Parts: sequence; structure tokens; C-alpha cells
Amino acid sequence: MEQPRAVVIGAGVGGLTAAAALHRGGWSVTVLERAATLDPVGAGIALAPNAQRALDILGLGDDVRALAAWQGGGGLRTPGGRWLARMDSAAAAERFGGPVVLLHRATLVALLASRLPEGCVRTGAAAELADPGDARRPARVVTADGEREADLVVGADGVHSAVRRALFPGHPGPRYAGFTTWRVVVPAPERPFAPHETWGRGRLWGSQPLRDGRVYAYAAAFTAPGGRAPDDEKAELLRLFGDWHRPVPDILAATEPGAVLRHDVRAMTEPLPAHHRGRTALLGDAAHAMAPTLGQGGNQAIEDAVVLAHHLSPHVADPAADPSGALAAYTRDRLPRTTDVVRRAARAARAISLTSAPAVALRNTAVAAATRLAPGLLLRGFDGIADWRPPEPQAPALRRPS
Repeated sequence: MEQPRAVVIGAGVGGLTAAAALHRGGWSVTVLERAATLDPVGAGIALAPNAQRALDILGLGDDVRALAAWQGGGGLRTPGGRWLARMDSAAAAERFGGPVVLLHRATLVALLASRLPEGCVRTGAAAELADPGDARRPARVVTADGEREADLVVGADGVHSAVRRALFPGHPGPRYAGFTTWRVVVPAPERPFAPHETWGRGRLWGSQPLRDGRVYAYAAAFTAPGGRAPDDEKAELLRLFGDWHRPVPDILAATEPGAVLRHDVRAMTEPLPAHHRGRTALLGDAAHAMAPTLGQGGNQAIEDAVVLAHHLSPHVADPAADPSGALAAYTRDRLPRTTDVVRRAARAARAISLTSAPAVALRNTAVAAATRLAPGLLLRGFDGIADWRPPEPQAPALRRPS
């Protein structure tokens, strides 16, 4: 039987997950990536239990869980080092079925690529959606090598998605979220530390250990878009965070100036009318770019990918059939959920956007008091997110962590 053909535009976390899930379901998949290599742009990624359960579909969940480094306490601090709220990894695992796992994006990309046949991913292959297709005709993608027809095109081309613009040219797309971020991975400092996120006045810093002995650190500051340091980004971080509590100065001391990644954050404040059109589907940042304040951007892309493949699995039995019903089901499943996560991430961003001293003091007092009166308050903020499970027909394939 002839396999249905899928073209995935973009080889980030979402695109590779979609390719692996579709391949597992019987599709012939080609991934077209503009970049010359699969080396990911980014540093660390946090995979919550919802994404781990999605990766169970591909047989990768346990590989990710084995990389968990957080085995104790952590929480939220002030720049001076005072703890505002504590969080325990055991409590998180009990509530959501597993801990959050921090790993380097390169590690995750390698795991996903291992589930794809050789030659499936083509790098240095920019692609443009020429026709999204419909019930009567295939979708068409144009590359430098010519035109490709496909039963399905998946737009996984990120926050600046050209596929999204082709499908919904009147949509405003992502807007600047008000802050920029910095990310770095460095060797762990000699002095041990508890994982933490620290909130200042319109600024944030996070230090998270990786299983391989390094530290993933991220920072954010509310500032005008398009900014760049007059010297280098390490110097900018020293100006903004150099006098914060340890291990922040130790991490900055271990940072090479050229190793700091800086990006303005853009979020889709207005949801798309759908996550598909014709035979073309969007996923990840292309469909619902969000602030990183909940650490869910990559997690939601992984969810998208397995749900999309789930709804398209019957199409393998009849490649000539119209996939519009399956893609409409994908939109019905994903649009409400991702819209909610985008909005919750935006609310979390507002909590760290405060810059006046009285407002910050009031926020910190409220957070500290609330967590004393209601232990586990930080964890409850992830209810409805980290407890997600893949669609029920696929659930028997899961290995649920004990």
C-alpha cells in the first residue's frame, strides 16, 4: 500500500516530534530545515510530565526521565537571596506523575532524530508553502530543488512562521511581549545550590542544574525591543544581575561572552482562528507562540505533534481520503488548550514585570504569605497543564511512571 506523504517545514523540537510521530504511524515523512545543521539554536529546555507522557508515544519518555537532575528542594527567591516560596521535586512528581526534567536542546533533538529514518531530514533546504491544498488536490511546497506535493504539510517553522502568514495573512501574528531573555549553559559552580528562580524589579534570573554537571541559566528584563549591549551580553548581564545572590555571580564568572544567547520574546496574544487550513497544519510557536514564563513552549509543541499524528492515523489506511476532518479535530483539541496556556503564561509575565519598589514589595509579601498559608501553591499553578495526557486511544501504549 502506498504511504501517505507528509512534508514538515522546520526541524525544531515540534517539527522533529511531528515527523517521528507521523513516521511511527505509517506516513512517509520529509523534514525540510532551512539551517545548515540540526544544531539547535537555544540552550536548555524544561520538559514537564505532560511532554514526557507525549514522548512515551515515541518510546522516548523513559530516556528523558533518566536525565532528571532535580532531586530536592528549590523555589522562588529575591535578589538578596531570601526564599519567597519553596518547591519540592517529590511533591511535583507525586502531583503530576514525574518531575520536570531539564536537558540541553541538543540532547532532545538527538533523541528525536534517532526515531527517524536516515535521509528523512534535509538541512540547508529552505521551503515555501505554495498551496495549502484542499479535499481535491494535494498541498504544494517549493524548494530550491523544485516543487513537492504532499498529502499533508506541517508548518513547524517557529515564531516568525512563513507558513502561518501564508495560511492566515490577515492575522497580526506574535507581538513583542515586553521583555528580552538571555540564556547560557556553563559548568556547575563548585559550591552546590538549590534550583531557583529569582524575581527582581522587572528582572528575572533562573539557575537550573543539568544531569551532565552543567547549569542552564536564563534571565529576563523588561526593556525596549531590539536592544543590544554596547559591549557584549555577558557585560550586560553583569550590569543587571552581578550583585544578585549566589550562585548568580559564580555562573556569570564562568560565562564566556560569546556564549550568551539574547532574544526578544514575542507571543501570540490573539489566537489564530484555527491551527490548520486545507491540508496544512501549524504547531508549536508557529501556531501559538507564548512567553517562556511557564516553561511550556516546547512542551506544547510536543503535545501538538502527537495529537496531530493521533488524529491522522486513520488516514494511513486510505491515503486518497480527505484529511480535513482529522485536521479539524486537531484544531478542536489544541486551539482551546494552547490559547489557555498562552494566556496563563502572559499572566505570569505580568507578575515579574513590576518595576516600582512598592509594587514589588507587595508582590513578594503576597507570594510569601500565600505559600505559607497554602503550601504547594506554586505547583497548583500548573494544574491543568502538567497533568495532561495524550488522547485516550493511544493511552494504552504509555508507560506511566510509578
